[in-house]
Amino acid sequence: MGAGVERGTVGVWRHSSGLTPALASELEQLGYGRIWIGGSPDGDLVSVEQVLDATSTVGVATGIVNIWKDDARTVAASFHRLERSHPGRFLLGIGAGHREADGEYVRPYEALVAYLDVLDAEGVPQDRRVLAALGPRVLKLAADRAGGAHPYLVTPEHTRQAREIMGKDALLAPEQKVVLESDPVRARAIGRPRVASPYLQLSNYTASLRRLGWSEADLAGSGSDALIDALAVHGTPEQAAAGLRAHLDAGANEVAVQLLTAEDESPAPGFRALAGALWG
Repeated sequence: MGAGVERGTVGVWRHSSGLTPALASELEQLGYGRIWIGGSPDGDLVSVEQVLDATSTVGVATGIVNIWKDDARTVAASFHRLERSHPGRFLLGIGAGHREADGEYVRPYEALVAYLDVLDAEGVPQDRRVLAALGPRVLKLAADRAGGAHPYLVTPEHTRQAREIMGKDALLAPEQKVVLESDPVRARAIGRPRVASPYLQLSNYTASLRRLGWSEADLAGSGSDALIDALAVHGTPEQAAAGLRAHLDAGANEVAVQLLTAEDESPAPGFRALAGALWG
């Protein structure tokens, strides 16, 4: 089976602005297990509904709804609307965003707990929601009060540590950037801008990377080559598939691949090539 990856354990993370109904349909046909819609989708979840309408079986998740942007009751009502029209296919990912981007970013852990309390009261099942989680405290909350966690901008070592914190039963679905380019210079030219801006300027991500052992030199400027290579795995489709499998070997249930391409390049050929390397 290609790289030895079970079909359905690799999904796709894609910003809502770059996710057309036609692409969503093709991703489903290629065998990707879940489509994670990034870019802080609006709480009405219309962008999610469009992907669900364009597909028939693939799971769809938010990666993530920002709790400062949309109130929990609105999001719960949207969840129930999608559940009525597409039962069992939607997974609600929520998170507290970034201190630098959200003016209301105060006591984010307590805000997450309060948000989950409202989702409970509004009947959103615990196993149908996940949290954006990087640090130990929120990873534990994701295991205790949600179905699991969707860590972003992490390495397989983070996945290993997260599994230890969360226990064996919680869903763990990290995001991993991939560049299908064997030349390191060209690959880094594509991957580095997507890592450096904004993530190396956001304290929650830099703190997470420091916990994983990355140095101040690695985090300085636009990031060291080693850091970029780890966060945006590059190479042939087979090498990229091995990078995704490393998360699964470290304890992930699934991994969400964010395929990075040149600005004017369609992602569809890359997704096809990667699917061939994953599943043959």
